[in-house]
Amino acid sequence: MRILFLSHYFPPEVNAPATRTYEHCREWLQQGHDVTVISCVPHHPMGKAYPGYRNRLFQVEEKDGIRAIKVWTYITANEGFIKRTWNYVFYMLMAVFVAPFVGKADVVISTSPQFFNGLAGYFVSRIKRVPWVLEIRDLWPESILTVGAITNRQVIRILEYLEMFAYRKADRIVPVTDAFKTYMVGKGIDENKIQVVTNGVSLDFYKPQDKSHALAKELGVEGKFVAAYVGTHGMAHHLETILEAAEQCESQDIVFLMVGDGAERERLLSMKYDLSLNNVVMVHQMPKDKMPALWSITDASLVLLKKSDLFKSVIPSKIFESMAMQCPVILGVEGEVKGIIEQAEAGISIEPESASELMQAVTKLHHDHKLTEKMGENGRKYVSEKYNRVVLARSFEDLMIGLCSKVE
Repeated sequence: MRILFLSHYFPPEVNAPATRTYEHCREWLQQGHDVTVISCVPHHPMGKAYPGYRNRLFQVEEKDGIRAIKVWTYITANEGFIKRTWNYVFYMLMAVFVAPFVGKADVVISTSPQFFNGLAGYFVSRIKRVPWVLEIRDLWPESILTVGAITNRQVIRILEYLEMFAYRKADRIVPVTDAFKTYMVGKGIDENKIQVVTNGVSLDFYKPQDKSHALAKELGVEGKFVAAYVGTHGMAHHLETILEAAEQCESQDIVFLMVGDGAERERLLSMKYDLSLNNVVMVHQMPKDKMPALWSITDASLVLLKKSDLFKSVIPSKIFESMAMQCPVILGVEGEVKGIIEQAEAGISIEPESASELMQAVTKLHHDHKLTEKMGENGRKYVSEKYNRVVLARSFEDLMIGLCSKVE
């Protein structure tokens, strides 16, 4: 089977969509399929081409056997609605433009968000005259409305129309949560064309290891209990909760580590300095090969989102990496993901946006080493049984094989 995957992000970028796409494609390749990925020149989230890359019209490289095509786009940092929209639209146009030149395909997959990335799959699949699988990792435009990124009602109506257009035209829809599927069925989409393939984790890459004292020393957290947030510093995450909790912290042995970039980082950095928070360490995004070492020095993983009914349907992918690394999760998200953490007994759930509850949870884990260790062991066991990326990729593969066989 020849698989053409459209993804705005792909390694060396290290965000969740890049990781999910790469790990699925790697598994499909190992199963004997031919895999091509069309993505942007790597630039997320800082808005600059990564070292070794130029924003050229078309460039091809091989990533562990995967044919990775990088196309020119309007590069901008992960901030500012208008600029980011141009970034997404340009990718869609370029993906459609290069599609006729990348060889034959049996199936086209596009992943959303970003919204126009998802929609690109429709046009490319029509050019290729093959089935289209639309992967939904987040609900757009609902998620951007929730954080207040758009208020213009006319723009909202257009985006809502395009959302329904994509759902109806896709041959199969692959959401990452059951709640997303329920939402789509509620919109009138045939549930028989929807198959959930959750996020997961590569258990071979993310596995327990000895603490990296070199990295702890480099970051200035050696000898401390490290409560770490790793990921995008965006509007949806309400990361000031971490700074507010750090302000309440009385222990000299606890440090809050924030790793990543995003639209809110500079504001949060200013807030840190204004509050003179010496127990908060903020560093830029790290390369993927450093992630296991980073998790090894993390005693508690902070997974936070704004308090919103919409986010009750979200399952942040970083919980699976944390659990695979035997790192207990402090979860400030309600809904489906809360059920996962509680069923696994792999962490502590708190009220979203509650700095006092966050501080209490960190303190509890800091003082109870046996509980911290037990929750970590529970998490590894749970994801090994239910969220193994290899198993999930093969479920996705079965869907594509079934779809292609119907066409034949």
